[in-house]
Amino acid sequence: MIAPQDVTKTAIIGNGLMGQGIAQIFARAGREVCLIGRSEESLGRAMTAIASNTSAFVERGLASQADADALLARMRTSTEINDAGSAEFVMEAVPAQRDLQIEIFGKLDAICDAEVVLGSTSGQPISLMINRMGYPERAVAMHFVYPAQLMPLVEVCGGPQTVPEVVRWACDFLTDLGQTPALMNKEVDGFIVNRLQFAVLREAWSMWANGIASAEAIDNSFKMTLGRRYSDTGPIESAELGGLDILHAFSEFLFPAIDKSDAPPEALTELVRQGNHGLKTGKGIYDWSQRNGQALAARRADRLFQHLAEDAKEN
Repeated sequence: MIAPQDVTKTAIIGNGLMGQGIAQIFARAGREVCLIGRSEESLGRAMTAIASNTSAFVERGLASQADADALLARMRTSTEINDAGSAEFVMEAVPAQRDLQIEIFGKLDAICDAEVVLGSTSGQPISLMINRMGYPERAVAMHFVYPAQLMPLVEVCGGPQTVPEVVRWACDFLTDLGQTPALMNKEVDGFIVNRLQFAVLREAWSMWANGIASAEAIDNSFKMTLGRRYSDTGPIESAELGGLDILHAFSEFLFPAIDKSDAPPEALTELVRQGNHGLKTGKGIYDWSQRNGQALAARRADRLFQHLAEDAKEN
């Protein structure tokens, strides 16, 4: 395998939101990027979005205009997967449809040099995608978190057939890009971030569906306490700061009462059946005609940019 720091040519299969953000990260770190999508039209929209996202860094003083211009100059687009054949690293970022992912990895395995590492950002076990590969040992999960260009952490997880050298290579490559790898010791559905996210969501939805508190009360309770605390300390760190004896004792009392359902609450399922999908449809648990969703999304983005600026100062 080529040394991670020597990689100059990369390819990304998939030009959706994740592919766009990852392309920006690769190009920001000086790599050439071939963004491969299904149509010229969707690729055009993707490049427009990447240009806008890059401008946001300039507007906030996190990049110069010259940096932004150079970043965009490192990108090209294609509708041909065979154009990934000349890349020194390839990332799969297509929709999480198993048959499609298996097909993509089979094709990449055939057209890419056997030494080229193939990554997937789907957040699913890589062992589920290698059925048609002749060299499955070079496939590894590298799960970026949305929005990728603003999130520094990437989960890295090999499968049973992934060789340890490939996992180490993936971590070193991400570090060289300026990202922080979160190395997993074994595969598990959802990986780390989504398991934590959905553990919170299950309890939040359960409390709302069972009339324990309003959505607003639940959200405020998280934002004004745990959300602030967890921006600096993770859950295990927080527990140890508070005292394992205290948290352990309370867990013995509380764990039996926490929701253990293996399906979403029926009230939530009914909202989805009715086409009430949240901000994008105007209604979900909240009535978004009465709330400024765009302002909320912009405020969240501003907060993520603030974290990036703080990270830059620390480094």
